[in-house]
Amino acid sequence: MAITASGLGSGLDIDGLVAQLVAAERTPADNRLLKNEAILQAELSAFGSLKGALSSLQSSLSGLLLTSTFQARSATVSNPDVFSVSAGDEATVGSYDVEVLQLAKAHSLASGVYNATSDVVGEGDITFRFGTTDYDAGSDTYNSFVVNSAKPEATVSIGASNNTLEGIRDAVNNADIGVNAAIVNDGSGYRLLFSSSSTGAENSLELTVVESGAAGLGQLEFSAAATNLTQTVAAQDASLTINGLAISSASNTVVGAIQDVDITLQSVSSGTPATLTVARDEAGVRDAVTGFVEAYNSFVQTVNSLSSFNSETLEAGILLGDFTLNSVTGKIRTALTDAVGGGGVLQRLADIGITTQSDGKLSVDDSILDSVLDNNFDALVGLFASGGTVTDSEISFVTSTANTIPGNYAIAITQLATQGAYLGGGVLPDFSGSSVTIDGSNDTFSIKVDGVASGELTLSAGNYATGEALATEVEATINGDSALTDAGVSVAVTYNAVSNRLEINSASYGSGSTVEITQVDTSSAATLGLTVASGTNGLNVAGTIGGVTAVGLGQTLTGAAGTSAEGLEIRVTGGAIGFRGSVSFNDGVAGKLDELLDAFLGADSVVDLRTQSLSDQIDDIGEQREKLEIRMESFESRTRDKFTALDLLLTQLLQTSDFLAQQLAGLPGAISSDNS
Repeated sequence: MAITASGLGSGLDIDGLVAQLVAAERTPADNRLLKNEAILQAELSAFGSLKGALSSLQSSLSGLLLTSTFQARSATVSNPDVFSVSAGDEATVGSYDVEVLQLAKAHSLASGVYNATSDVVGEGDITFRFGTTDYDAGSDTYNSFVVNSAKPEATVSIGASNNTLEGIRDAVNNADIGVNAAIVNDGSGYRLLFSSSSTGAENSLELTVVESGAAGLGQLEFSAAATNLTQTVAAQDASLTINGLAISSASNTVVGAIQDVDITLQSVSSGTPATLTVARDEAGVRDAVTGFVEAYNSFVQTVNSLSSFNSETLEAGILLGDFTLNSVTGKIRTALTDAVGGGGVLQRLADIGITTQSDGKLSVDDSILDSVLDNNFDALVGLFASGGTVTDSEISFVTSTANTIPGNYAIAITQLATQGAYLGGGVLPDFSGSSVTIDGSNDTFSIKVDGVASGELTLSAGNYATGEALATEVEATINGDSALTDAGVSVAVTYNAVSNRLEINSASYGSGSTVEITQVDTSSAATLGLTVASGTNGLNVAGTIGGVTAVGLGQTLTGAAGTSAEGLEIRVTGGAIGFRGSVSFNDGVAGKLDELLDAFLGADSVVDLRTQSLSDQIDDIGEQREKLEIRMESFESRTRDKFTALDLLLTQLLQTSDFLAQQLAGLPGAISSDNS
């Protein structure tokens, strides 16, 4: 590099000389760091593009990973004014004629007439129970009431602060017990109207009143003791036919009449059936498949741009020949081309018309895909989504893990799961002409279910003429306890007519399923046959999967760690002890690819480690710049010191030169410049 200096009369241009020398020293190092940083930044940006393409590819798999995508059903109805419909994944494809004969209604009861909403009605407790009422409104004959064990009773207390028509309405509504209260003016005055929140014959209302304080609350009684309320709407179930088969439903939303189809009734269509059609959602599956193909092709385009080479311009992609990129793309291609295993009819993407082109992208043969959608639709789920098929109808596939190896695994059951059970004493009558009376002397006990303790439970007073009615009351009382409800535990109570006893079973299965009576008074024990004791604990299912002892918990059986079936979980709901067929597990294309992409995009993956390394190298360049700056400062200081010393020496030499010139000029015979 050429160095120039401009003289300043008596001295050197030290600043200029130093600046040029420092620049000459810095430039090669600066250029090297800039070049390295540009390369590293370009590689980091390239891996950012790669991660973005991998993420987009993984997102496109979301629908293909779900068995529900392939099992989805579309449902239509010929006359939506009669009913609407929705179909779930397990709905049976077909066409059904549906005739609506009667809509479900909620029970409604009205009080007598009051002059104002502020009129005092009375004080005491109103107990609401839900069940089936046998009542003839024409003759005002109340024959019977059978409690609905699935809905607990509730009591609303009415005192001096809420004893008016308005106060009772608000107290009932605020209690949130499944009863709606309203005040209606029918022209003759104000009436209090009680309506069940639920439709159906089993959800009608029984109101019993215990008065205290101001009299009059008994006017709201509606039971076998008194019918002081007027029934304005009788509770009734919906009635309909499906292909001529009679169906009833407590709700106007009919669930389960057709497997996994919900029918919401709108109006009666007697004599004019509407057609309900359930079909496979082939369009949704096609969209999921083509969406995946488009995302993969976009990924390939990104990879090609990062690793391309132009033979004419000799320009190369920033990641040409990169080991990490080649490893990632190679494993993804392998996942797409390998057979899924598990013995399914469709083993490779080529089986549904998806093939790889010369540029690495995928193409779809629509004619082959259409044929599969029309003729082999159910096999698609096994090609894409990881899943299992069980030969026994009482065993179902639940889930698997990344360690589960595709294959066919024999199932053998050595023990079925059982529920915790408490068997009461055989003290009940045979109910042939006899009954059980429950009153304040024999109506309380406490229980613990699945380790959760109830509060003190109080049965409804009454005369129970059958063991089934008594069992229903005990079940409703237990399941209505707030502590048990909050914990999500419940029981089923039955009457054993052979042993004349109550039997209480936990709703759960397995070793954690328990029932224990924790408190009961002497009279209750004598009447009900309940004593303080633990019942029999439930058992976990036991057996083998693939010939190896599996892990049982409740009704689920899981393949043992370290085996090919590791993490393979099935649910056994019944059947016999012994060999129970097999479960065939396949690791679908989307399943394998999703696991692979998780590994590429997760923390400490090869892509993550590579990008972290590039970031670290870029940070290191910053540190090198800092070191360069320190070195340049030192170089500048040393150079300046040298030029300062040189400047001082030159100054001294110039001074000596001037002195000698003056001395020489004063010597005899010296020639003056003026006489030259």
